[in-house]
Amino acid sequence: MGDTVILGVFVADVAFRMGRPPHAGETVLAQSFTMGPGGKGSNQAVACAKAGGAAHMITRLGADHFADMAHQIWARAGVNAAAVKIDPGGQTGAACILLDAATGQNSIVVCPGSAADICPADLDACADLIAGAAVFVTQCEQPLSAALRGLQIARAAGVRTVLNPAPATDMSCAPMAEMLRLSDFVMPNETEAEILTGLPVATLPQAEAAARALVGAGAGAAVITLGARGALFYDGTQSVHVAAIDAGDVVDTTGAGDAFVGGFSAALSLGVVPLGALRFATATAALAVTQTGAAVAMPARDQILHLLTQVGWSLNDEQSLRGKE
Repeated sequence: MGDTVILGVFVADVAFRMGRPPHAGETVLAQSFTMGPGGKGSNQAVACAKAGGAAHMITRLGADHFADMAHQIWARAGVNAAAVKIDPGGQTGAACILLDAATGQNSIVVCPGSAADICPADLDACADLIAGAAVFVTQCEQPLSAALRGLQIARAAGVRTVLNPAPATDMSCAPMAEMLRLSDFVMPNETEAEILTGLPVATLPQAEAAARALVGAGAGAAVITLGARGALFYDGTQSVHVAAIDAGDVVDTTGAGDAFVGGFSAALSLGVVPLGALRFATATAALAVTQTGAAVAMPARDQILHLLTQVGWSLNDEQSLRGKE
């Protein structure tokens, strides 16, 4: 077992549940309002820790009430926040989430606050932490120069790297092209895969074509999450589709992708083979969407293992993993 180091952003999520999202220039009444912890990196760290991983968070916060919220959720989940920097004059980030009550789908606007000032020097200061980890995870909500530096440090130390390219940019653009080459696993959703590759991802064959393009661009393996259709894995030698698991009614998909990345990273750090980690991630996300919220919806390890047992999925038997399509 090794540590998982997550570079990313914490934001306070302000979520509105409504019958439908408003059109441009329109005002609609929400059915409910909630505020809680969020940010992709923070959500992934919480998911990783609750799934059994030893998660460490690298980010910047302001000195405010939202920062207190961050430290509270990390403490409850078991995330190590020793590498988190506080900017006395800064603001902790915030996000506005619009939830469609009929479908559970969402739209999100994020302001990273002090996390927008994360820089390569911050990663250099955490080089020993990163180099001593089993897995390094980053997204693209903080400056890409910082994400790139983290990946460089991890790759030089032989640490497995996971890139969740959200928000996504064209994969031919610097520094995304280099980030892909430094990633053992790149994990976009359908929309992000389309932006990265310029290819449609409406069907499984199209998802495989996009995954092949990402591996062709230098990623070790591509995992494209497909919502209710599960996920598509391609590593240059094999393509595997893992179907989604029905763990109950879908209530809120806000944290689904982050649950998936966090669960996958935790499993990798615990020695699970990549295809087994993919199934562990699928179960993690399936449970997360049955609850309201993002970080607060992340399931515990025993819940994940129970669901995997219910569906009869193995984690370290490669042959059985390939055979249960």
